[in-house]
Amino acid sequence: MMSRTYEQLIPRRLRDPFEKALAMDTGYVLDFNDRTFADFFFEELGIDTSVSNLFDGRGTSKAKRLRSFIERAPAGVVAKGLRELWEYRESLSWPSVGIRDNYFTVVAIFEGASDHIDASAFEAFEPSQTLDELIASIRRDLDAKKPQAGLDRLHTYCMKRFASLVRKHDGGECGENDALHARAGRYVKLLTAQRNLTEMSERIIKSSISAFESFNTIRNNKSLAHDNPYLIQPDEARFIFDSIAAFLRFIKAVDGRSFED
Repeated sequence: MMSRTYEQLIPRRLRDPFEKALAMDTGYVLDFNDRTFADFFFEELGIDTSVSNLFDGRGTSKAKRLRSFIERAPAGVVAKGLRELWEYRESLSWPSVGIRDNYFTVVAIFEGASDHIDASAFEAFEPSQTLDELIASIRRDLDAKKPQAGLDRLHTYCMKRFASLVRKHDGGECGENDALHARAGRYVKLLTAQRNLTEMSERIIKSSISAFESFNTIRNNKSLAHDNPYLIQPDEARFIFDSIAAFLRFIKAVDGRSFED
């Protein structure tokens, strides 16, 4: 996706009405100002526009920055961003007659553009040969398009990641038998105690705890962690990977804003 330009990705017959739907033909995006534009991408996608290079290369107007994001970001991230933009557009009560179908034809381009799972969120957060091997193993499963085979290692990665975050912020050591959602919960408590999160960010982060609790069940009963007769279906495994990757990117951005090393 990154090798194709915005104009190549969205045909002109779709592009002009797509841009009008978002008011991009004026140089803006919907009713966003610079601050609310940045807030939207941070809160909905976990992307800090002030440090990400996804928005660079086409100019500084919000419309030009969105075009850059569309041509540079992974297809799945673009699709999610466009869906969230439409949800926000509907909250403005702007008319959608004759617009919606074309808009979601563009969304479908990105939703069907690639079956690649963006593994950039699974990074080495501390020096460790074991961690390096774990990440390499996760990426091999994703490259082989077998996300269901990598769920056990994804669970292990998350266990290590939240233990590291808790330790980083003076929350002590996580117990060996602490479940994933318990570790995530300890980190969330540390984060929200800073009292400098937006209401939306706090709600997103707190809602993750129950999701990680459900991931424990999937890991135990539907992955290669044990001698389970059936594995989770690949499409659901992909959704879990995509969701957790997005959340990890989100907390990395939140953590960077909320704490000082």
